[in-house]
Amino acid sequence: MDWRCIARRWTATSLLICAGLAATQPATAATADSDYPNRPVKLIVAMPPGGGLDTTARYIAKELSERFRQPFVVENRPGGNSFIAAKAVSGSTPDGYTLWLSSNSPMVTNPAVFLNLPYDPVNDYTPIARLVRLPLVIVVPSTSPHKTLESLMAAGRAAPGKLTYASGSATYRVVLELVNEQHHVKANAIPYKGTTPAITDLAAGNVDYSIGEINAVLPLVRSGKVRILATTGSRRLKELPDVPTVAEGGAPGFDFDGWIALYGPAKMPPKLVDALAQAADAVLRKPSTTAVIDAMSGVVYPGGPAELKSFQAAEFERAQKIVKTANIPRE
Repeated sequence: MDWRCIARRWTATSLLICAGLAATQPATAATADSDYPNRPVKLIVAMPPGGGLDTTARYIAKELSERFRQPFVVENRPGGNSFIAAKAVSGSTPDGYTLWLSSNSPMVTNPAVFLNLPYDPVNDYTPIARLVRLPLVIVVPSTSPHKTLESLMAAGRAAPGKLTYASGSATYRVVLELVNEQHHVKANAIPYKGTTPAITDLAAGNVDYSIGEINAVLPLVRSGKVRILATTGSRRLKELPDVPTVAEGGAPGFDFDGWIALYGPAKMPPKLVDALAQAADAVLRKPSTTAVIDAMSGVVYPGGPAELKSFQAAEFERAQKIVKTANIPRE
C-alpha cells in the first residue's frame, strides 16, 4: 500500500512515518536566495483579531519584520474550522512569502475529529518552529448563577442537554467535551469562528459557558461581563491566584494548554526553513518576548523543525485519546 494511503488512516504511528517521509521529498522551489525576503511576507492566522493566536502573531510579525527588514503582515483567515487558512497556505508557493502561524486545532485536533479534511496536516506543510504555550480558562456570563465549575457541572447533570457552550475552534470543543465527560455532563456545542466572537456572545448571555485564552477573556472579566470559573492547566495562574484549576474542580489530572507554531507550505527549501527557524528562535530568546508572553500568562516554548514535527505527532496521539475518552463523534 502506498505510504500516502497509510497516512490517511490517521494513527499516531503513520503520522510519525509520514512526517519523516515528507521531509525527504525534493523541493519544488529554488533554494532560498541570500536576499530573502525582498518583498512583504504574509503570515496567515486562522482566527479573527483579538485572541491569543492573533496577538502572538502580531508580535512575532513585528519582530520578524525588524530582523529581516521587510514587512511580515498578519492576514486573518478565520472560519470553517481553520480549513480556509489551511488551504490558503497549502496551496501557496513554498518560497517563504506565505507562512502560517497555527494553533493546535488545525494541526492535531482537526485530524482527530474530522473524517475528511480538505488538507493533510503532515504532508501539506513544512514545520518551521515551535513558539508558545497558552493556558485556557473556562468562563460564564457575569449574570450566570454559577460561581464555580462544580456548580455549573452539577446543573448540567441535573438537566442533561440543556446547557450550551461556545466553541471557537475544534480544540476548544474537544477540551470542553473532555471536561463535560469527566463530570458526566451532556451539553450542546455552538460553533464560532474564533475565541473573540465566542466570548463576545457568551458575555451577551447567549450561551451558558465557553473557553478561551486568558488574554482574550480578561478585558471582559475586568469590565464585569464574564466570570472565570477554572483554568485548564496544571497550575493556578499568577494573575488569578484564587481561580482553581479544572483538576481541583473535580477532574484529577486534567491538564491542557493551547500552543502556537510556525509552518509553511510543503517542500520549502531547507536553507529557507533554517533561516526562519533561527530567526524565530532568536525572537523567543529575547527578554522582551518573555515579558510579552508572560503578560498573556503564556510560556515561551522554543523548538526547531525536528522538535515541532515530533511534538505535533505526540499531540495528535493525545488528541485521538481525548476524542475517544470524551466520546466525541467524528464528523
